[in-house]
Amino acid sequence: MFFDRVSPNSDSINIVIDNYQAAYKVTQHLIDQGCKRIMHLCGNTLRNVYADRLRGYKHALRDRGLEFDEKLVLTSRLSEEAGNEAAELILALKPRFRPDAVFSANDTAAVHCMMRLKTAGIRIPQDIAFAGFNNDPTSKVIEPNLTTVDYSGYHVGETAVANLINHLDGVASIRNTNSIILRSELIIRESSRKNNSL
Repeated sequence: MFFDRVSPNSDSINIVIDNYQAAYKVTQHLIDQGCKRIMHLCGNTLRNVYADRLRGYKHALRDRGLEFDEKLVLTSRLSEEAGNEAAELILALKPRFRPDAVFSANDTAAVHCMMRLKTAGIRIPQDIAFAGFNNDPTSKVIEPNLTTVDYSGYHVGETAVANLINHLDGVASIRNTNSIILRSELIIRESSRKNNSL
C-alpha cells in the first residue's frame, strides 16, 4: 500500500489526490488573474507527486495558449533555502524578464520566496502573484495569505489504514482496487488576487 508518493505496481493500492488536476487548476487560476509568465518551483520529478504537478502546470499553459518556458521551472528540494534561492534568481532578472506569478509545488518554498521578495520591495500580488500546495499552517500566517491546494493528510492516512485493515481481514482485495483518488480543493487567498473581481 502506498499513499501520496506512489509506485506504479499492479499489486498495490495507491491512495492519492489528483495532483495533475490540482496543479492545472492552480495554473489556470493564475492565468485568469492575468498572469502570463508563471514560474513553477518543482520538486524531484522522479516522484509521481511532482511529475504530475509539473504536467498539470504545462498543460494548463498550453490549453490557454501560453508558451512553456523551461527557464521558468526550478527543480529543488522545495525547502526554505530553495524558496530563498528562487527569490534571488527572480531578483537577479531585469524587471521585464521576471515572472508575474510563482506556483510552488509546496507551501514552504512559496512562503520563503515571498518573504525574501517582500524585503526587496516586490509587491505581492501586484508585481508577482503566488500560489502554493498543501495548505500548511504557514500559508495562513504569511501576509498576504497564500493561495494553496488543500487536502487532508489525516484523511489520506485514515483511508490507508482502513484499506489495510480491510485487506488483512479479507474484506477487500488489493486486486479489486488499484487507486483511490481523494478530493483536493483550491483555496484562493490574497497572494494571487490580481483581479479583485475573482
